[in-house]
Amino acid sequence: MNAQTESRLIDGPAGAIELAIDRPEGVARATAVIAHPHPLHGGTLTNKVVQTLARAAVLAGMVAVRFNFRGVGRSGGQYDEGRGETDDLMAVVQSEAPSGPLALAGFSFGSYVTSQALQRLHPVRDVRELVLVGTAASRFQVAPVPQELQARTLVVHGELDDTVPLSAVMDWARPQSLPVVVVPGGGHFFHGQLPLLRELVWRHWRP
Repeated sequence: MNAQTESRLIDGPAGAIELAIDRPEGVARATAVIAHPHPLHGGTLTNKVVQTLARAAVLAGMVAVRFNFRGVGRSGGQYDEGRGETDDLMAVVQSEAPSGPLALAGFSFGSYVTSQALQRLHPVRDVRELVLVGTAASRFQVAPVPQELQARTLVVHGELDDTVPLSAVMDWARPQSLPVVVVPGGGHFFHGQLPLLRELVWRHWRP
């Protein structure tokens, strides 16, 4: 993301996991772990939406931790349909934020994996904030957001998303009465609207 981005490897359940870490100026108030889109469709930690989420986290005073799922970049292993990827996310949390304030964010397939990890984390960790962008509700069984976390959750979707139809996200959100922020004219990758996405996420995450 910038010259200050720290790149390193940690041990994961299927081999090494590649990390990219960006830090705010001064003392960080939380750690945000951010999950990228589908590994078999070009998803990596350098995805522009993922980088936008990281920028918003840093602007909000958080350490932003992006990582490559198994089989992507320098991460070992191979694609595991979300199961192993959830284990990867859990390993990143355990390594980089084993205690203290935690935020989670995911884009597309990453939102599905984040929802699955949240089911494991919620009973044992106070997840302060949750951001789901381009939630892959038409393609995967995205877990519902625990009711007590809904007020701290931001769901953002593009009006014209042709990868995950907005209607599928509304069908997922409706039983939870979970609000969805719709970006008018937005597509799945928010081309031309990344500054707006960053602003929306920063507003949600700022202290």
